[in-house]
Amino acid sequence: MTRPDEKEIRTMRPGTARLVGETLTLVYDRRTVAENLTVAVPDRSFTVIIGPNACGKSTLLRALARLLRPTRGTVLLDGADIHRRPARQVARTLGLLPQSAVAPDGITVAELVDRGRYPHQGLLRQWSREDERVVVEAMAATGVATLADRPVDELSGGQRQRVWIAMALAQQTPLLLLDEPTTYLDIAHQVEVLDLCARLHEEQGRTLVAVLHDLHQAARYATHLVALRDGRVVAAGDPRRIVTAELVEEVFGLPCRVIEDPETGTPLVLPAARRRPAPTAG
Repeated sequence: MTRPDEKEIRTMRPGTARLVGETLTLVYDRRTVAENLTVAVPDRSFTVIIGPNACGKSTLLRALARLLRPTRGTVLLDGADIHRRPARQVARTLGLLPQSAVAPDGITVAELVDRGRYPHQGLLRQWSREDERVVVEAMAATGVATLADRPVDELSGGQRQRVWIAMALAQQTPLLLLDEPTTYLDIAHQVEVLDLCARLHEEQGRTLVAVLHDLHQAARYATHLVALRDGRVVAAGDPRRIVTAELVEEVFGLPCRVIEDPETGTPLVLPAARRRPAPTAG
């Protein structure tokens, strides 16, 4: 399977944070989404960001990915301001799968995955056998090798999402950010995509950061959970430790019970039952 650069892997220390947002003020579409927000992503973690709609999840991910410059505060990548580092250097370290990614008309699967190699090319380095090997491995790892010659716009939602992940894999970055990777997918394809993400984390040592809406899926797959509300971190840590009925009600306003998932042992959120009207007499 395609792996991040081995030198990058050797320099990672589990539990430390290579990607940190420090005291961020984030403004999107003229609206202040967050103020004084600090988030650290543990290395080699599968970090999931959760929270209600419009709480700042995707805006935070865009800031961590260098797509949005904070009004105040700093995003640090390996201890340096991410906006002061060369764009190509950042692209070799950090990959992004944006929300609702759109492929150019008529582009094939292989052509789209090839684009993941662009950060590794330049005037003195053109397409090589190494690039070809990485692309082939990325397509094999995501199960899209048999689709190589198919136009991306003819694929199902689940297939397209796996192709985009293959492109991100071909970029060979040790950090991979995914903005709502399961949006618009049915439950089977959601599990397929999240299982793939979990394998990338467990088998390749990649650090993943994903924004998810489904709290049950977040608790099942994350090794590190960040709960946001109104642009602030309410709680962060191991889902088994922080996901409680009190947290769910504070973040989502949802009365519930939290039990152990019988399949995985992770927290399972059961919304409180709706009160049924009393039966009428007669």
